[in-house]
This record gives sequence, structure tokens and C-alpha cells, in this order.
Amino acid sequence: MTVTVERGARAVGKGTALRPPRRPRDSYALFLLPGALAFLAVIVLPFAMNTYVSFTDWQGVGSPEWSGLANYRELMDDTEFWASFRHSLFMVVAMAAVPTALGLLLAAALFDHVGKHFGTRIAAVLRACFYLPQVLPIAVAGIVWSWILAPDNGSLNALLKAIGLGSWQQDWLGDPDLALYTVMGVMVWVQLGFPLVVFMAGLQRADPQLAEAAELDGAGWWRRFWHITLPQIRPEIYVVLTWCSIAALKVFGAVYVLTKGGPGGATNVPSYFSFTTFFEKTQVGYGAAISTVLTVIILALSLIGLRLQERTGS
Repeated sequence: MTVTVERGARAVGKGTALRPPRRPRDSYALFLLPGALAFLAVIVLPFAMNTYVSFTDWQGVGSPEWSGLANYRELMDDTEFWASFRHSLFMVVAMAAVPTALGLLLAAALFDHVGKHFGTRIAAVLRACFYLPQVLPIAVAGIVWSWILAPDNGSLNALLKAIGLGSWQQDWLGDPDLALYTVMGVMVWVQLGFPLVVFMAGLQRADPQLAEAAELDGAGWWRRFWHITLPQIRPEIYVVLTWCSIAALKVFGAVYVLTKGGPGGATNVPSYFSFTTFFEKTQVGYGAAISTVLTVIILALSLIGLRLQERTGS
């Protein structure tokens, strides 16, 4: 009986040894191929074509004429472009810096106070309410806000008049000194829900024992949050800052719906400037140069964010 088992084992061993080792990783490329083809068709080829057009002088009709770096040299001296880029930095503040700070505080309040004292269901409902502007189409949100901020019969001016603050009534989207800040306020409202959701997810993976030990040692809430909670959710902070900064640099829909870059270019941003140059002024090569520069800036920012995230993870 023992001899039979040993012979069977040897036979199985020989059969196994004759078979080549299976390499499941070789088949992974087949699953990546559709995504790679889609990335090539949707991202790489259009960007390559756009980059080529940026080196030409073309009105959108006829054959493009090669102009080399003429569009980029003109871009460096274009005050309208640099003004739109400065406005884009304001949008980074409104869509990245402010929502990140407010999102941290609101997430901590919902997680540490509302969730523990009123239940996780109430915290989830409030989280969904804050996230709702992210779900709304930007066209719908922009139209609603344009009604609210209308100078004559807008809800905001009507409310100010009703509570005795009629002197504060303004043409919120028509005043060149106020329009950019008004759009920034709307974008804070739109963007706040994304950091809140990400930070609440990060707080759920934070180790509660560290905060409990610090509380036993007499540390207050703020010290626990600053020295214990924030270092644990640092990867989420980098992700939010990178993602929201990219969204701010390429913002288009809100500017198009609310102000169309006006009044007098006060809210013009590079993406909308490229759009109007490309389609309205039919300076296709110059508009392509603007979008190419913006794409390169976004790619550089993405690489920096990924690098910071890798350092945090290591």
C-alpha cells in the first residue's frame, strides 16, 4: 500500500514537473489593452494634434501654415493671457485651499461630534447635503446662482433689502470689482463636498486609540486634531489639494454660465480664454497654444502631487 502511494506521488510529481509554470501576469496586458487604446484615442492623439496645431497659423479653414514658436512668443507677451492666469490662481484658492480647510473642519465636526452624539445616520445625511452640489450639473447650478445673484430681482438682494441691509445690494456678477469674488464664492459652495467626503473616509481609518490616549493625558480637541489626526490623513490631504487644484486650473463651465469671462475680462480664465480664441476669434493656432500650455501646467502639478503622495506613503 505504501509503495503504491509513493509511486503515485512520484508520477504526480513527474507530471507536475513536466508542465511549464503558469504565468497569469502574461494575460494582464489583454485586460489593459482596451483602456490603453481608449487613452490613446481620447487623450494622447488629441493632445498631439492640438500641440501640432499650436505651432501653426490657422483660422480653422484651409491648410495650416507652419509658424514655429510664434504663437508661444505672442503668448508670453499677451497681457490678457496673464490676467486670465492670475484669475486662475484665485480659483485655486476658491476651489482647493478654502474647501480643503473647511472640509477638514466640517469632516472633523461631523465625525467627532455629530456622529458620536447624534448618530452616524444624521452625519451621513449632512454629508450627503454637502456633497449635493458635486452631483448637480454645473449648468443647472450656474443658472440657479445667476437667478439668486441677479441685480434687480435676485434672491440675495431681495433678502438684504428685507432685513434692512439694502445698502449692501450689489450687481454681484456685473461689477468688475466683485464678479471674480462672487464666482469664487459659488465655486467654494460647489467644491466643498468633495474634500468633506474624502476626509471623512480618512478619519474612519485613523487609529482612535492614539486620540484616546492623548485625551487621557489631558490634550484638548484641537491639539489632538492637529498633532494626531492630521498626520494620519496626510495622504488624503495631498489627494484633495492635487485634485481640486487641477479642477480649478481647468474650470470652464461655471465661468461660461455665470459671466462668460466678463465683465470686461474680470473673470476670464485660461480655459475660457482658449475657448473664445479658438471658436469665436477663429485663431485656432493661438487657442491651441493656450490650451497646450495649460495642459503642461496641469501635468506638472499632477506629477508634483503624486510625488508628495509617494513620499507620504513611504
